[in-house]
Amino acid sequence: MKLGLIGLNNTGKTTLFNALTRGSAAVGNYFSSSKPNIGKVPIPDKRLDELSAIFNPKKTTPAFIEFVDIAGIASGPVGGRRSGNSFLIDVREVDALVHVIDFFSDEAITYYKNNNSFSCVETINIELIISDLELIEKRIESIERKKRFKDGPEKTEMEILVKIKDTLDKGLPARNLDLSENENRVIKSFNLLTLKPVIYCINIAEKYLKNDICEPAFINGMREFAEKDGCLVIAVCAKIEEEISRLEPEYKEVFMKDMNIEESGLDKLIKASYKLLGFISFLTAGPDEVRAWTIKKNEKAPKAAGKIHSDIERGFIRAETVSFADFMESGGSFLKAKEKGLMRSEGKDYIVKDGDIIDFRFNV
Repeated sequence: MKLGLIGLNNTGKTTLFNALTRGSAAVGNYFSSSKPNIGKVPIPDKRLDELSAIFNPKKTTPAFIEFVDIAGIASGPVGGRRSGNSFLIDVREVDALVHVIDFFSDEAITYYKNNNSFSCVETINIELIISDLELIEKRIESIERKKRFKDGPEKTEMEILVKIKDTLDKGLPARNLDLSENENRVIKSFNLLTLKPVIYCINIAEKYLKNDICEPAFINGMREFAEKDGCLVIAVCAKIEEEISRLEPEYKEVFMKDMNIEESGLDKLIKASYKLLGFISFLTAGPDEVRAWTIKKNEKAPKAAGKIHSDIERGFIRAETVSFADFMESGGSFLKAKEKGLMRSEGKDYIVKDGDIIDFRFNV
């Protein structure tokens, strides 16, 4: 899973990146490098810890989440287009966007209170729309140069592109369209930014951690705004999150409790992204390796097997399956789970569930 961090300059985006990845990317008013900051982080999963304690495997492999932090986007128009647009190419390959919003600076807080406006969101949305428009317009021009584009697959593609362009021209993201599965397949290669789901990450001031000053107004207002677009909202204090990331585990829990933080920003982002993207994790366990695998909800067993290796999907026979809860209730024993009738032999139509421990049987 890959998430792209976007936002205006000075929103604390790179501070948050450092907190999430325990990195040391340069933080400032801007950075001029064309290269994004990239960090890969293991996804915490207590089920892996418990299984590792039972099997004592040679290695334990969690699922990973990758963060891509691009340069902050400036808000002023440049030559009919806004600045910062060129950096957006670095987040076209991500699964979802994390839009970091400043609600820690006095300037941002005062502006919202005086204007009751989400202009910070609108500014970034314009950038995303412009970037997608440029891509769509180039492709439309390319198809139009072909004399016989009115026939065949390019005709279908053109119809979809025009529909998306009309929506973008109205200042609306492409995800507002109810595109069919086939339409999404046709334009998948474009990786349109405005089709990607968004998590609005509000970077709050430290003083808000111990009270609810901003909760009724800004955060609740953002949630209402986001729900209309099928997006989610979380609130973190990037400055404190960076401090937490530097602490040893034994001190982290005490510090978080003292700061009135129930869960870390990383945990919040993982939960939000899994919910938004419809992801779950299944597990494999044995003396060689205990591992978590991320898949989409409602995926059938053969496709889940393909996550491990294409040969397993191709030669799929069955999936020996037990839920994590049932496995633990059976004393951490596959044999006892089988004796209790909790170990199941599932076929090709079985829909994998979160926390399933699976041993795939296959033949190639």
